[in-house]
Amino acid sequence: MIEVSFLSKSFPAAGGPKVAVDELRFTVNPGEVFGLLGPNGAGKTTTLRMLCTVLKPTTGTATVAGYDVVDQPSEVRRHVGFLSANTGVYDRMTAWEMVEYYGRLHQLPPDVLRPRLETLFTTLQMNDFKHVFGGKMSTGMKQKVSIARALVNDPPVLIFDEPTAGLDVLVQRAVLDSIKQLRGQGKTILFSTHIMREVEKLCDRVAIMAHGKIVACGTLEELRNEYKQPDLEELFFSLVS
Repeated sequence: MIEVSFLSKSFPAAGGPKVAVDELRFTVNPGEVFGLLGPNGAGKTTTLRMLCTVLKPTTGTATVAGYDVVDQPSEVRRHVGFLSANTGVYDRMTAWEMVEYYGRLHQLPPDVLRPRLETLFTTLQMNDFKHVFGGKMSTGMKQKVSIARALVNDPPVLIFDEPTAGLDVLVQRAVLDSIKQLRGQGKTILFSTHIMREVEKLCDRVAIMAHGKIVACGTLEELRNEYKQPDLEELFFSLVS
């Protein structure tokens, strides 16, 4: 579902280009939760933005759901749902209006969109605030709206960029539970985080990033066996320090 080959991104800087992502190579299989684990500044967000077509790669290639992120960006966007910690919820629209609006942007016909909204609001337990304006919502409510917005067109691929950052523990748990449900539905999920516990709870495989590079990749069991370190946190710090 996601194929990344020698993907790089550089930004202009004093003294020459600054490399943010350096020749990444990885594959995310259908129905898999693949984690990008790394400290802040490792290049995780830049990588995800390239895969969502927000940023154009400097070199290398990437395909999402079979579509090239440079040559077929509109098709990539049709097949991807994106969620970050920055909810971007509009203050003057209700939860229902916001999710409905994004469904219309995806050109879902009314006879498809209405039952889709009803299913999402029931599944995510949003009916009790469906008519609440964004400016009156709690952080947890806003994050649920963001999840529904990302799912409204039922995309096969979901990309989550540290979706629990800044949330309290109860909301974090609700977001992680929602991601588990999506995995159960067979979605392909690329999940960026720097929180070990989230990786252990969610990810089938993980790539550890540092300084724009992938320094290790595999299942948690494979990584623990390869580096002779049973504790994921100690393994992580040994690779990124």
